[in-house]
Amino acid sequence: MSESDTVGRPAAPGASTGGPRDGAASNTAPEAPITSTAQGGSGGDPTTPPKVVTRPGDKIFKALTVGSGVFVVVMIALIGIFLLIQAIPSLAENNVNFLFSREWKPEPGNLAFGVLDLLLVTIFSAVFALIIAMPVSLGIALFLTQYAPRRLAKPFAYLVDLLAAVPSIIYGLWGAYVLAPALSPISVWLNENLGWLPIFATGSSNLVIGQTIFTAGIVLAVMLLPIITAISREVFDRTPPMQIEGALALGATKWEVVRTTVLPFGRAGYVSASMLGLGRALGETIAVLIILSSTNQPFSFTLFDGGDTIASKIARAAQEFNDPRGAGAYIAAGLVLFVLTFVVNAFARSIISGHKEYE
Repeated sequence: MSESDTVGRPAAPGASTGGPRDGAASNTAPEAPITSTAQGGSGGDPTTPPKVVTRPGDKIFKALTVGSGVFVVVMIALIGIFLLIQAIPSLAENNVNFLFSREWKPEPGNLAFGVLDLLLVTIFSAVFALIIAMPVSLGIALFLTQYAPRRLAKPFAYLVDLLAAVPSIIYGLWGAYVLAPALSPISVWLNENLGWLPIFATGSSNLVIGQTIFTAGIVLAVMLLPIITAISREVFDRTPPMQIEGALALGATKWEVVRTTVLPFGRAGYVSASMLGLGRALGETIAVLIILSSTNQPFSFTLFDGGDTIASKIARAAQEFNDPRGAGAYIAAGLVLFVLTFVVNAFARSIISGHKEYE
């Protein structure tokens, strides 16, 4: 082939001339567009972030969200200040130690009230309910997220969530007129056979009637189920699928997957959900008021005692708030409950604060 033929022949379509061979030039990525000074900041510095455009709608939305957050904080502070202001005069005239006395006689002119018994009954019944609700809620959450088919998991989850919509007074009536008679033989058997244990010893309430902390605690446990289950279910659902698939690829059984991946990942969220449930149980009023029988005997750390929680005591005497000093005694007890629930919720928040997967 002559040199003139080579020179005069046109180049093939797509062929490169004067560049790399084998079509390397055609595969070269296009150059990035040059950022203008207006977009990149002053002086065209690429490290300067672009200017954020704000519109009136953004400012209005920001003001509403910030205002909502501030409103909640201010409301909590105002409630605490109100309780403190109303309680101080009665506490100043109290003739016994408010925190360590078991006497409760907020009579005008001779105030003698201590919150110890009320506080013990409140904590004892709430912890007993939590001990029952935690394993049941854990089992339900694991069943819905790891074992149940999708077509069954959704309606079953909705059914559990509906328990939170049942009014407290319905739980109280159910506990007093349905659950208490059904639990009476169990209470009698526990008292007769395990009465040597302090928690099953004979208390101040009639076991046949069943108006005991034992009945109230079980009702509270049912009321805690939707709270703990819902949060635990969401936490377990966020387990990274790659960890689950990796465990299955290594030959792990379903239970081993749950034990080695799901539970370690969701442990903090599950404990936090339980603490939130505990805060709910501490403040329950109507159901406990209906179930528990009031008594003047001191609390003896048995499940078969009667008595009052702080919330039920306030509700039971609400119609007698005629004297400011007597009402201040109940408000002082409410202040203790306010601080207690605040501490429990803060502790629940602190549990998950160090876990990035929950932020």
